[in-house]
Amino acid sequence: MKKTAFLLFGMGTYVIFLGTFCYAVGFVSGLIVPKHIDSAATVPFGNALLINASLLALFALQHSIMARPAFKRWWTKFIAEPIERSTYVLLASLCLLLLFLYWQPMGGIIWQVKSETAQFVLQALCLLGFGIVLISTFMINHFDLFGLRQVGLYFTGKRYELLPFRTPLFYKYVRHPLYLGFMIAFWATPTMTSAHLFFAVMTTGYMLTAIRFEENDLVKHFGAKYVEYKRLAPMLIPFTKVLKNRKLQGRSKEKEIGTLN
Repeated sequence: MKKTAFLLFGMGTYVIFLGTFCYAVGFVSGLIVPKHIDSAATVPFGNALLINASLLALFALQHSIMARPAFKRWWTKFIAEPIERSTYVLLASLCLLLLFLYWQPMGGIIWQVKSETAQFVLQALCLLGFGIVLISTFMINHFDLFGLRQVGLYFTGKRYELLPFRTPLFYKYVRHPLYLGFMIAFWATPTMTSAHLFFAVMTTGYMLTAIRFEENDLVKHFGAKYVEYKRLAPMLIPFTKVLKNRKLQGRSKEKEIGTLN
């Protein structure tokens, strides 16, 4: 009975996540959904700013605090380990749903692209960003990330084991393709309103901060493997490590030549 309940909880949580993710695409891109990030303003700018900042802060705190290993060790004293990840995903989804529901558009246009071709390209880039996010989750193990693997193993009586360190496809070029995808999605827009800019700036700042904490945890967990990975792969911008290494090699050769001369 307990195994079945945990499995159903994990599956239900996953369905909620899928719905939330799909709505997030429409919320940011302005496609299909009834209320999106750039809907018409209905409250004074100052009120909207305070409400939106509070909603983003709630999501950031939940997402970051609950992801820390120390919190997980404490949290699993009250929540069974097989559903710990599903519970995290559920609460993250609920925080996002609150954001979608109570988000307050703020009016004002920062930039607006007039060319229909450019509009199409930027809209396509936004959707591409979300595509990168989704594809990246499958590269590292989509079902582990969203709790289904944990409840599935528990249901079948198998022991859960942490995933080994791997760097498939996107991860060979950047260490955080999920965050890169989100940044592309949030910044690629033909019409940048005050609300959209605030959302993009705040979420980008949060992601850059979150990366530091996550990488500290990863270094502690994987040790020298992750340290070497950091040396070889750039954090967010592809190929920058390659260019940097080439420059360093070029300078080294110049010094060697200078020494010989």
